[in-house]
Amino acid sequence: MSLWSRIADAISALGQGESLSDVFAKLRTPPERSVAFAIAVIALGAKMAKADGQVTRDEVTAFREVFSIAKKNEAHAARVFNLARQDIAGYETYARSIGSMFRGNSAVLEDLLEGLFHIAMADGEYHPDEDEFIHNVAVIFGLEDRRFRILRTRFAPDAPLDAYAVLGVEPDAPIEEVRKAWQRAVRDNHPDRMMSRGVPKEAIQIATKRLIAVNRAWEEISKGRD
Repeated sequence: MSLWSRIADAISALGQGESLSDVFAKLRTPPERSVAFAIAVIALGAKMAKADGQVTRDEVTAFREVFSIAKKNEAHAARVFNLARQDIAGYETYARSIGSMFRGNSAVLEDLLEGLFHIAMADGEYHPDEDEFIHNVAVIFGLEDRRFRILRTRFAPDAPLDAYAVLGVEPDAPIEEVRKAWQRAVRDNHPDRMMSRGVPKEAIQIATKRLIAVNRAWEEISKGRD
């Protein structure tokens, strides 16, 4: 059964009256956790589309910024988006349920936020309301503001890149410590590592911009130390 078929089954439970928390409770362990990840990104993306007023945005195009979607599965993806968009529950309800599911796993919560950044930038613009939305979700997730700002530097066109912050080291750190941080960041974003923490293989392209930022940060620092 494809990811999207499993998502459709989970979403049908919502249509039959189950709460979001109940649905997520069934998706806490692998491989079901990858279904929860996909629903979380798409549902929050739908809520975010309302936040900036772009409710008519081509959702499949936005989804493809995060997920590889076969033509036959587009209807399933669009259905998740439309159900979430019509749901009267606020995005805070979704974010709290998701944050509870992945509590203690900041890496996957950051993966989720990056999915939202991808969707926000699908139309080529990063709207202030989208920025506020994603920041509020990060707060609900319990992520530090510094981590949010680091994530934003990879997407927001006017956000300056702090190479040391991207690698999570201090500006006066020895070059060998910086090198190890860079290697660790590359390793943590290997597809196998990401899938082990619940990111579906269809969404591994989330790592692309992250790796670009990580490698760019290392290049900038290492050249500056020559």
